[in-house]
Amino acid sequence: MRSFLLAVVALVSLEAHAAEQTFPADGGLVYFNMPSGNVGCQYTPAGGSDVYMPEDGGPELGCDRIEPTYLRFILGKAGKAKRYDNVGDTGCCDGSHTLEYGNSWKKGPFSCTSTKTGLRCNRNDGHGFFISRSKTEVH
Repeated sequence: MRSFLLAVVALVSLEAHAAEQTFPADGGLVYFNMPSGNVGCQYTPAGGSDVYMPEDGGPELGCDRIEPTYLRFILGKAGKAKRYDNVGDTGCCDGSHTLEYGNSWKKGPFSCTSTKTGLRCNRNDGHGFFISRSKTEVH
């Protein structure tokens, strides 16, 4: 019983430290990175921005993973997320905004949670992706 109570206290403590982070928009775009510097994301609102228009008009969430191979994950306004293996523009992860481990971010229909095991992002209908150095999932 004691170990069960300790586990509950640890879980409640972990929940208490989790926070929802926000980041400033730059011309409508929002950027954030994982603390590892290996994954960086860009949110584009519906209607796009001055420098980028999503294929489906947006909103769109795109995240790039640098290592062990460079990959891009795109979650548009509908349908499953897409994974791109051959990315021509590999300029990820400037490090200016960090989504700390244990914290989450939400904008439009998208939400992401950062953990030491990776980044999970979903649209409000359940479609999304998981990215880490050792594993990727698209759903």
